[in-house]
Amino acid sequence: MSSEEAVRNPIFARVYDRVSGRAEDAGQREHRRELLDGLSGRVVEVGAGNGLNFAHYPPAVEEVLAIEPEPFLRERARAAAASAPVAVRVLDGTAERLPLDDASADAAVLSLVLCTVPDQSAALAELRRVLLPGGELRFYEHVRSERAGFARFQEVADLIWPRIAGGCHTARDSGRAIAAAGFELERCRRLTFRPCSMIAPIAPHVLGRARRP
Repeated sequence: MSSEEAVRNPIFARVYDRVSGRAEDAGQREHRRELLDGLSGRVVEVGAGNGLNFAHYPPAVEEVLAIEPEPFLRERARAAAASAPVAVRVLDGTAERLPLDDASADAAVLSLVLCTVPDQSAALAELRRVLLPGGELRFYEHVRSERAGFARFQEVADLIWPRIAGGCHTARDSGRAIAAAGFELERCRRLTFRPCSMIAPIAPHVLGRARRP
């Protein structure tokens, strides 16, 4: 089964493409800059969406291999790649089956994608496979709240949220999943980002970096 057959969210993809700029203007653009600052070499970005990270890759990055399974978003990413400051190749693929060789990337980027992958453990194992030993993983994800009451609210939201938001889950503890996958956490900053009240369940975020041993 191709990723196009497996991942297709035409309504959500178009809605996301129309409204995502509002989150950028509300502060997410700065989060992306922090996420990507200092990267170099060959980078794989998993779940590139409509390519909002591309404009923020630093000049030391030689190439970005951007993986996006959703057809509409993949075409939007290709349009964004044309004006990126570094070389970006947008590829069809899924987080669990990356179209890259073993130990072929210097760094990897996860940006608001671990909430949607069907199997976090499999996706993170794939990243370990394609990263060089000592390779860096940058991540920016919304996560399960540390506050018990809010976490319960997220669990209730997840009865509906994935159905209307392209498979997104609000209550996943993605920072812990990264550590459990064998990555060594070097930095993990928690923040609250809520550009509008409608997306309150995904307000808790983590932004950080880890390394493949």
